[in-house]
Amino acid sequence: MRLAILSGGSGWHVRDLQRAATEQGCRAEILDFRRLQGGCAVGRNPLDEFPALIVRTMPPGSLEQVVFRMDLLHRAEQRGAMVVNPARSLETCIDKYLATVKLELFGLPVPRTIVCQTADDAQRAFAALGGDVVVKPLFGSEGRGMVRISEEEIAWRTFRTLERTGAVLYVQEFVRHAGWDLRVFVLGGEVRAAMRRWANDGWRTNVAQGGRAENLPLAMVPTGLALRAAQACGTLAAGIDLLPTAEGSWLVLEVNAVPGWRALSSVTGADVAGDLIRFVRQRIA
Repeated sequence: MRLAILSGGSGWHVRDLQRAATEQGCRAEILDFRRLQGGCAVGRNPLDEFPALIVRTMPPGSLEQVVFRMDLLHRAEQRGAMVVNPARSLETCIDKYLATVKLELFGLPVPRTIVCQTADDAQRAFAALGGDVVVKPLFGSEGRGMVRISEEEIAWRTFRTLERTGAVLYVQEFVRHAGWDLRVFVLGGEVRAAMRRWANDGWRTNVAQGGRAENLPLAMVPTGLALRAAQACGTLAAGIDLLPTAEGSWLVLEVNAVPGWRALSSVTGADVAGDLIRFVRQRIA
């Protein structure tokens, strides 16, 4: 079987997918999103050669460039290729507001969140959410760009700085917790592995930001919640972030449609890349 790995380079995850593909007798080729082309009425397009595409990363680009890349994925799906993850789910999960909306409308518990476009509205949101919030970029991953604010003056300065950049202001209540959350890996409607992530600074648990990970037996994972979160966002493969509350319930923080698994594989022993390749092979057989 021949498949394409769409990325912006050949980092660890791409190499791990290539390793897994080779072990399963597949030929995995790396395609750089930034070099892809599309055409109409001019014969075959480059992606037409592949029955399956795995989206590993979406390189930074202009709005037009990112939309065009998504257009190529939509086209691939329309001609019958298997795309992991589907374009619509990528569009949902890349946009934190849209993902949170879909989770809430699916009946899932999410943190109280207010998204607005002016600093004055954000200041009112800060007060309405209790004066202790996490401000996140609408587009972003691995905890980059997140900041916790609990002082009115700092909030005022932060919101006005963001307003000047044209940013959308995504303001979410800070949920007090025990210093850890869960990352649950879902593939094809099954929970395959999970880890507990401990914060390095009291609240930020992302391993990429210095958090510490440990294996969590699946018997201790709220698997039903994780599966429903993946379903709400239309993902085939996803990293679901779940946060325990002080009252003993769970909140869905995020659905990552391009999840990393280096830490997850390290602490759980799961061959995530192997599972992904196997899943794709079975679906197009």
